[in-house]
Amino acid sequence: MRAFLKENDMMAYLTMMTVRLIELHRVLKRTGTLYLHCDHTASHYLKIILDGIFGPDKYRNEIIWKRSNPKSLISQNFPNCTDTILRYCKSGEATYHQPYEEHDPAYVEQAYKYRDEKGVYRLLPLLNPNDNRPNLTYEFLGVTRVWRWTKERMQRAYDDGIVVQLKPGAVPQYKKYLSDSKGRTVTNCWIDVQQAAGGEALGYPTQKPLALLERIITTSSNPGDLVLDPFCGCGTTIHAAQKLERSWIGIDVTHLAISLIEKRLRDAFPGIEFDVHGTPKDVAGARALADQDKYQFQWWAVSLVDAVPYGGKKKGADGGIDGHIYFKPDGKTTEKAIVSVKGGGNVGVPMIRDLAHVVDRERAKIGIFITLAEPTAPMRTEAIKVGFYETEYGKYPKIQILTIQDLFSGKRPAIPLIDSSYFKRAREEANRMQGTLL
Repeated sequence: MRAFLKENDMMAYLTMMTVRLIELHRVLKRTGTLYLHCDHTASHYLKIILDGIFGPDKYRNEIIWKRSNPKSLISQNFPNCTDTILRYCKSGEATYHQPYEEHDPAYVEQAYKYRDEKGVYRLLPLLNPNDNRPNLTYEFLGVTRVWRWTKERMQRAYDDGIVVQLKPGAVPQYKKYLSDSKGRTVTNCWIDVQQAAGGEALGYPTQKPLALLERIITTSSNPGDLVLDPFCGCGTTIHAAQKLERSWIGIDVTHLAISLIEKRLRDAFPGIEFDVHGTPKDVAGARALADQDKYQFQWWAVSLVDAVPYGGKKKGADGGIDGHIYFKPDGKTTEKAIVSVKGGGNVGVPMIRDLAHVVDRERAKIGIFITLAEPTAPMRTEAIKVGFYETEYGKYPKIQILTIQDLFSGKRPAIPLIDSSYFKRAREEANRMQGTLL
């Protein structure tokens, strides 16, 4: 693969994925199934790698999921509105439950046009597609054909009123009742699951719809089974697994994603209990994270106050802004607070003045200064000098200083009526800054 692709971003991505796919194959139980969600740029390469790891005989499907919004520009290409989901099994013992979806009402009206005392039904042929079946070739109701059923079964069905002949000499047919139909058989072309939208959308750039993961989990597992998502992002897989009474493990490399998942699970399943590993549990852990990766520290700290990371988590110059908190002081008009995070050991008055300037420049109402180090008395005095954001419901300090220790202790910014739709604003912010794993 390297000889063919050379050394580039695609080769780096495939190398990263290969070692992880090998490990996923190792931990997958014999009845388990792997689903790999990817786009058209890498799906063909990943299939070759999966054939090498699982074996070509363990390949089951290339599922095409039609998203609701195209990605490509029509001036250059046909708009791309599909993603690929590759499905591989560990063995022939893999769990599989064929999914069905509701029939199209127009199809039901056109096909199920007969009715009797048992309900609505359609008529289906009884002919065998295989013409070379001597044991199924016989005369029935004056018609000799190669039938789908044995003569004994045909006679029982006729006696039960299931087999009918519309007129003498016509080929008998059988009744298929709508009440006996499980629905339309779901194929490998999924056009009925729309992209996450409305109240489900969290603004996470690679968010998948809950219905998509529910179908996958229901098809390839049973209640009580364990579902693993090693790239869990905003947590759709584990949300679906919890809803469907499966055990689950989710893994992600960003502290923002983990914090978002925690909030998502607690909102969807009040009282839920789960363990989180790898996030700071105290000030010492927070300091270690800040020393290791300042951006991860910033995103983690921003998540502690339920803020949206600035610029869609892009690294680089941020103009003094690390995050936004959107709120509705009157329950209608959306306003914003600016969040600034400092993980260094030295903080001072100029940082408070800078934040106040950014708040004015951005026409924000409040500034939140999060610091790992203990703020000085002059810093607190400077914050008080900036004044208050006044509403008819009360007034709030325009600049608020919170330490990481404060946040561990449960203290939060004083902000009126947090806007529960702020994650949608994250998507708007990311798009404005021009800024995909199951």
